[in-house]
Amino acid sequence: MAHSDDRLKPALRPRTAARVAAVQALFQIEQGNDRAENVIVQFVQHRFGTTLAGESYDDGYIPDPDITLFTRLTRNAAANVDAVREQLSETLPSTWPVDRLDPVLRALFTVAITEMEEFNAPPVKVVINEYLDVAHAFFSGDEPKLVNGLLDTLGKRLLAKNAPIVAENSAAITSTDANDASENDAAHASGQD
Repeated sequence: MAHSDDRLKPALRPRTAARVAAVQALFQIEQGNDRAENVIVQFVQHRFGTTLAGESYDDGYIPDPDITLFTRLTRNAAANVDAVREQLSETLPSTWPVDRLDPVLRALFTVAITEMEEFNAPPVKVVINEYLDVAHAFFSGDEPKLVNGLLDTLGKRLLAKNAPIVAENSAAITSTDANDASENDAAHASGQD
């Protein structure tokens, strides 16, 4: 019979674990000037999973992350660094250049903003809450407040930018549905259905 401390516990939130890992991976990519694919392989082979010795985040291990999400976020964020830096520069006060941000905070913003902008991304509020949790994992000072404020501002911009597109698509769908309904009504009235 196994003792309770010998049991391996799965991660409670695999998607959050994937986000934490993506931030760590992006930090490693920036600091080591490494390729995203190399870092992804290193994480999957050497840092993911629960170990018998019980190593945890503090030991550099990430138990049971969503590997598909981690891989997608890491690849996309690494490819999106310049665009995110530009957005951060436009949002931060002019007295606070992007390079002045803590490198882990820069990595967190890059991954979060990249995820926010993905096609079929979770709602902006969900992304902000997830990265607030990630920020609390890395920082104990005022950084989570900065994460909340900056992501909220950028999320509102993204929603405002996408509002005309969403309205256009909704109008097109409504118009198509109305045409289909009219055709169905006409077919029904003529006895063709």
